Amino acid sequence: MPTIDEIRDNFALLDEWDDRYRYVIELGRTLDPMPEEDHNSANKVQGCASQVWLTKTIDRSKSGVPVLNFKGDSDAHIVRGLIAILLALESGKSARAIAESDPIAVFDELGFREHLTPQRSNGLRAMIERIRSDAQDALAAAS
Repeated sequence: MPTIDEIRDNFALLDEWDDRYRYVIELGRTLDPMPEEDHNSANKVQGCASQVWLTKTIDRSKSGVPVLNFKGDSDAHIVRGLIAILLALESGKSARAIAESDPIAVFDELGFREHLTPQRSNGLRAMIERIRSDAQDALAAAS
């Protein structure tokens, strides 16, 4: 799974959006497989046109600070790629860092605002809200 900096660098090398879409689809193929039992209603992200599932694990081994790790999956190739970018941004970060981050700004920087359908944009926001909610829940449980 590439880092967000590697993703930014690769986007900068691709001038055409057809090439960028192909790259996003390739990123989706780098996602760790999600066990079939995790494809359930509790993990399903509401508000997405495609089916999207997100799972989280919380690691508190570093001085009790909750660090969230996510897995994601979708039945749509392009959405799997968006999940891969989102996880490169947020997975493995502290709950506080996630709660304070602005993934939409990064997606805008990469040019997605102009190139995603309204349905995909709404789905992306739903995924971000789910991750933020998980981070806020972890922060509340830690205090």
